[in-house]
Amino acid sequence: MKVFEESFEELIPFFKKWLVARMDSFFNQEDFKRPQFHSTDLDPRFPIYKLIQSYNLDEENIIIVITALIPHLAPGLFDQIIKEYIPEGGEFPEIGGSRTKSHRGLLPTGETALFLIGGSSPKNRLFYLKYFDQRNVLFKNKILSLETVSKYDPKMSGRLVMDHEYVEVITTGKVSIPELSINFPAEHLESEMTWEDLVLPDQVWSHIQDIQVWLRHKDILKKDWDLGRKLKPGYRALFYGPPGTGKTITATLLGKYTQKEVFRIDLSSVVSKYIGETEKNLASLFDKAENKDWILFFDEADAIFGKRTGVRDAHDKYANQEVSYLLQRIEAYDGLVILASNFRSNIDTAFIRRFNAIIYFPPPKQEERLSLWEKSMPMQISLARDLELKEIAARYELTGSHIMNIVQYISLASLENRDFVLTKELMIKGIKRELEKEGK
Repeated sequence: MKVFEESFEELIPFFKKWLVARMDSFFNQEDFKRPQFHSTDLDPRFPIYKLIQSYNLDEENIIIVITALIPHLAPGLFDQIIKEYIPEGGEFPEIGGSRTKSHRGLLPTGETALFLIGGSSPKNRLFYLKYFDQRNVLFKNKILSLETVSKYDPKMSGRLVMDHEYVEVITTGKVSIPELSINFPAEHLESEMTWEDLVLPDQVWSHIQDIQVWLRHKDILKKDWDLGRKLKPGYRALFYGPPGTGKTITATLLGKYTQKEVFRIDLSSVVSKYIGETEKNLASLFDKAENKDWILFFDEADAIFGKRTGVRDAHDKYANQEVSYLLQRIEAYDGLVILASNFRSNIDTAFIRRFNAIIYFPPPKQEERLSLWEKSMPMQISLARDLELKEIAARYELTGSHIMNIVQYISLASLENRDFVLTKELMIKGIKRELEKEGK
């Protein structure tokens, strides 16, 4: 933590000098004496240094960034300096700012930052307005934003806000993993499993290796080889096959082995019966994921990408709008997007051509089922003489998830009975319980 605290020992005094110089200029009618600051003096380990260098920020943009950060670092700074110039109190509209019920200090607005970089001169203020539109990298990349104001209020009176994830990374060096919620309809996936635990056919492994190659080299391809302007952003894959054949764990391990976060979105829960809500839910998700290189795993993709009939009523019309919106966001996303479905035929053929890879996860064959049984059985359990895993693998067509559920059942039964020799009777009982859940 110390390294992040030290990063502001340079920035906050510099910002305070700038604020004082601007106040002197305003109240004493003096020329603005611009304090000198060199970002190269900062330690390259500091996230604020990386932000400045990545976007090649000039001094004005650095001031705007620190202005947005001040409520998080020195919440009383603006009031302290203003009081030195207006000891009796009173309004100072030129510096803008707002207050809320929960925060007692002055919160900067666009007017605050505009005053700091342009002073009170109308000519200067008009010139520096360009720093607050979408052409500025800070606003274009949604690092900063101006809160929307009511219809007749000046735009610059909106609060100047830094995206809370940038606040986190600048002040702590890391971003917290978002939790599943109404505003973020995605579950973070992690696993202690390894590729060695997975049993997949060779053709599936080949496709998975292709995806890993893309994840490792995509930035070189895009930037160093100058293919970014010729290729569509991102990579889109369709995983299809029966439940329990490894689609979710494969997506999870792709993230684990390429050091990327993986989030599962259940489209059946995101799609809303209320017009416009689905797009709102998805917009929240993609806005959060932008520029983070997350792997997005859309489960139950049939819920929105299923075959469509013609537009018969308003519901069909808005359903098609939802599909168009999701396709637009998926195709604009610069990372890996995986859609999962039980059947390829469930996905509208109009969408198939948009995938970079289409991978079938088949039910495991006999030798693969045997491998799954052997990998799954705890070493604390031994097999009775009349029980052979080879026979079980040949007789029962089970998926990987079936087998793991059965292993959990027989393991708990063994612990409860304190009998660690697995009998054929207990094995068959576990298999029947699992199959009965599916009505088999």
